[in-house]
Amino acid sequence: MNEERQVEHIVLFRPKPGATREQLTAMRDGLLALRETISGIVAASCGFNFSERAQGHEVGFVVRFTDRAALEGYLPHPEHRRVVEQLVHPVVDGVIVVDYEV
Repeated sequence: MNEERQVEHIVLFRPKPGATREQLTAMRDGLLALRETISGIVAASCGFNFSERAQGHEVGFVVRFTDRAALEGYLPHPEHRRVVEQLVHPVVDGVIVVDYEV
């Protein structure tokens, strides 16, 4: 049996020195807006870290997709690329990504 399973996409962002809260908020808002424009997104959340164990990763982003195909379509999607280029790259210098089926 080859059943499709939802996919959890977790991204942790480490801001560049000097990145402002306003820039990070704009990044968060842009990432969250993707759920309205890209099909296959079941849910999304994004927020600012309060743990002292984050090793410099100050923003977390979690997206649940309908399946792996939806994740694969999301990554090159023009709106995702725009948010990454305009809002993420200018303020982030480190990213950790974990994807798994749920």
